[in-house]
Formats: sequence, C-alpha cells, structure tokens
Amino acid sequence: METIDHTDTVRELMLDFARQTGLSPAAPAPERYLWTDAFAVCNFLELHRRTGDTRFMDLATTLAGQVHTTLGRHRPDDPRSGWISGLNEEEGRRHPTAGGLRIGKKLPERGPDDPVDEELEWDRDGQYFHYLTQWMHALAALTRATGDPSWNRWAMELAVTACARFVHISPLDGRKRMYWKMSIDLGRPLVPAMGQHDPLDGLITLHELVMTGRDHPAPGLPDLGGEIATMEEICNGLAWETDDPLGMGGLLTAAWRAASMAGRGLFPHPDLPARLLRAALAGLPVFVRSGTLRLPPHYRLAFRELGLAIGLHALSPLEQMVEEAAADNVTAPLREPLRRALSYRPLAGEIETFWLRPESRSAATWQDHRQINMVMLATSLLPGGYLRLD
Repeated sequence: METIDHTDTVRELMLDFARQTGLSPAAPAPERYLWTDAFAVCNFLELHRRTGDTRFMDLATTLAGQVHTTLGRHRPDDPRSGWISGLNEEEGRRHPTAGGLRIGKKLPERGPDDPVDEELEWDRDGQYFHYLTQWMHALAALTRATGDPSWNRWAMELAVTACARFVHISPLDGRKRMYWKMSIDLGRPLVPAMGQHDPLDGLITLHELVMTGRDHPAPGLPDLGGEIATMEEICNGLAWETDDPLGMGGLLTAAWRAASMAGRGLFPHPDLPARLLRAALAGLPVFVRSGTLRLPPHYRLAFRELGLAIGLHALSPLEQMVEEAAADNVTAPLREPLRRALSYRPLAGEIETFWLRPESRSAATWQDHRQINMVMLATSLLPGGYLRLD
C-alpha cells in the first residue's frame, strides 16, 4: 500500500500555528497553551528531522522558551506578578519550571471564595497534571534532539514540583491520590477528583525522564526515585479502561512508550504494555459502535479523535518491536492483544482524511478549538516526533 508523505501539509499547518499564536513572528503577548505547545514542539522537531531545515529546530526551542516565560509566570490580569514559583527574576530564569506551568486558559482561575461552576471551570486557568506530563515529554524530546541536558533538567524539576503538589492523602481511604486541577500557585485544589490516567502518565513520563538523563547525563540532575515510587503506589489496583477516544489514544501511546523502555531494561513493569493494550481494546469496539465517526463535523471534536489516531500510529513501532524481538517477558504478552489492536489501525487514516477536508474544518467545532486541532492533526500525520523515544 502506498504511503503518503504528509511533510508539506504538516509544514503548512505548523507555520500557520506559529503565525496565529505569536511564535513567529514573535508577538509581544503570544498565545500559549501548554497541551497544544507540547505537541507543537514535537512536531517542529519532526519537521527538522525530516527536512534538515534549521528554522524548525529554532521554532521548537523558541516555543519552549516562550512557554516558560509566559506560562511559568503569573497572568497579566493577575495582581501577582513574576514567576509563579516565587523565585526572583534571575533564579526563575534558571529554574523556569520550578513552580509548575499554567494551563493557559482564557479566564483567570477561580478565586478561593468563588462558587464552583463546573461548566465555567473548563475555561478557567490553573494547572493540570496531565498537561505537565505532556510538557515533560516535550522537554525530554528537546534534550534527545539537541543533546542539551538543560531541557530534561527542567522537565525533572517540573516532575518534582508536580508530584509534590498534586499528590495528597485521601481522607476517605487513607490512600495517596492526585488532584485533577490545582491553582496557579499550586496552593489549593480547584478540582479535587483524580484524572483516570494521571498517575499512569506520571509513571511512564518519569521513567522517560530518567532514561533521557542516563543517555544525556549532567551534574546534579534530580533523583526521581521517590516520585516514581509514589506513582507506582497510586497506580496499584487502578483500572485503565475507557471508551473516550483521547483516553484510548493515550493508552496506546503509553503501551508503546512502556514497551520501548522495558525492551531496554529501563522500565520495571514488563507486563504493563500488554495490560494497556487490553484496556484500550475494551473501549475500541464500543467507540466504533457508537457511530461517532459517521456523524457530521459539528457533532465531533477533532482533537479527541486525533488523540486516538496518534495512539493507533503507536501500534506500528510496537508491531516492529514485537516482530524483531525474541519472545521475551516484554514482547511475548504483547502478541495477542497487539494482533487484535492492529485491526483498528485503519481508523487513524479515516479520522485524518475526515479532518483534512476543508468542509470539516469550516465547522464551528473545528474553529472553536482551531489551534489544538491543527497541531494534533499535524502530529497524527507525522507522529514520529511525538512517539520517538530515541
């Protein structure tokens, strides 16, 4: 089957994203949003790898710097100013992730005395753990692409802060749990419930940072052993099954990352990749039967579907790994669930084809989330920068 080269399409999408958000040309007040920017960094790195054009490496590093100086500092409409870590200007620039990073939502965070409005909360600023892990992954990718360990150091410093502030002891059962959303200064929970896959994201991403630190060592890198142990404790006994397309895509991506690291002897849970594949397989037929992919665009959310498409692309390197490796304790349990998961791989192309159509991208559901949609479409079309761990 002929493989389509989407490099030109992704180049167009990402340069448009750079213009829209004030990355290039640089705007005095760029529009930064942590989740979208994490995927964008990986996309620029992949464009650089494929084309050799140094401007894409420059865009990746410039974007990372903009994220730190924008989302690592208080909002312009906040009475507070400076780095959200509370560090002075010089120390803040040396440790821009020490206080975490804002989401980048349009509205300010809910005040301590403001009533809870669940619908409005989606548009309010704060910090999300699962956005922070995406940014940690992007920073580690920058270190692997540039050889500069500073990016991974900042990712590890972010991990230490995030694990310390999001993790708490539940008064209901005495177990360690995680808040889903915290205030900008990480001083209070805004949404106390735990995201289903947050501890899983944490476990796998922390191991990725340790792996990257081993491959690109530097003096004084944080030791994440305690944080990893905490994630393991929280993950113990949790169920990962979901029929949400973005969640299933995350499970498939996590299965690939865990298997890749376990194959190098750098991930101590060789059974986890197969468990994650089986969890995704529990939801995939439910999602297909729902008929979502047959609906018109104004009933669909592109970025959630594209999250699934990205995860389905992770099956290809996983398949290659299984085919090339001996039947060891990592690959042997993967064979059966991977065989079943591969039958869903064509959905990725179906989703991409739908959202590449101009009429689909004219719908309000695309335009209302335009930047995250275009960046995740670009990731799905060229997923290597996001999926690669070498």
